[in-house]
Amino acid sequence: MRILVVGGTGFIGQHLCRELHERGHEVTAMSRDPGEATLPAGVETAMGDVTAYDSIEGAFEGQDAAINLVALSPLFKPSGGDDRHFEVHRDGTANVVRAAEAHDVPRLVQMSALGADPDGETAYIRSKGLAEAAVRDADLEWVVFRPSVVFGDGGEFVEFTKKLATPYLTPLPGGGKTRFQPLWVGDVVPMLADALEGTVSGGDGDEGETGAEGDPHVGQIYEIGGPEVLTLAEVARLAHAADGKPVDVVPIPMFLAKVGLSLADHLPGAPMGSDQYRSLQFDNTTTGNDVGAFGVDESELTTLASYLGVDPDETAG
Repeated sequence: MRILVVGGTGFIGQHLCRELHERGHEVTAMSRDPGEATLPAGVETAMGDVTAYDSIEGAFEGQDAAINLVALSPLFKPSGGDDRHFEVHRDGTANVVRAAEAHDVPRLVQMSALGADPDGETAYIRSKGLAEAAVRDADLEWVVFRPSVVFGDGGEFVEFTKKLATPYLTPLPGGGKTRFQPLWVGDVVPMLADALEGTVSGGDGDEGETGAEGDPHVGQIYEIGGPEVLTLAEVARLAHAADGKPVDVVPIPMFLAKVGLSLADHLPGAPMGSDQYRSLQFDNTTTGNDVGAFGVDESELTTLASYLGVDPDETAG
């Protein structure tokens, strides 16, 4: 297959391009600056910005499938304010859909987010919900992924947590009780590849069987998470334990966090704001982990502790 990876030089994109290349596909990685990526020889690159339709349209010609991985981080307030979420996620996805339809690309896989909802609590979640709507309304074979936080080499989640929750003694809103279901990039990437191929490989990268109708994934929305649920405080303890440092959490009342992060909205260059406060109000966990759709059992997935090389029992608070 010829596969276009939109956002192919990002964290997940680079891992996915390697996986697809190893499976024998002709892969093109598109991004605003593809020269920054480390990709296997044989993976082509294309320059394009999803917010500018004319810059991406030509790369869809002749493709058998495309995946849209372009996203702003929900962990930080974007440069340009929360409106950037709508420009990149809603409008950028609409441009991807338009280009795929214009060039008769039959299949589109969309990377969304847990809780995506046009009426959601944060700009990030609302924009992701609107992006999903554009995909579901498209005249394409579509698949939507809603992952929890993804960690791994090149990812931001662990490093962000270490900065947010400093070692030894750290104040955290609500005591860091917000829950996550961290998912290793090496586990999710084979699932994305399966969705592009229309196969179920069992996560081993080998081509597997398709569903009874010839394709098990078209029209599916998959909530994907890791093998365990961890609080923010637990993630912080694991992350710093990898560096040999303990963490004691001092709870900050949520109303004080709300005041502080709301004030940050008015400070130029502040990395967080009220949207990040609102994101701490709800858990980032699946209602029913859909990894089984890819022949994978939750127990087979990589835990954050094993990735970091630490014993979780030694970090319990």
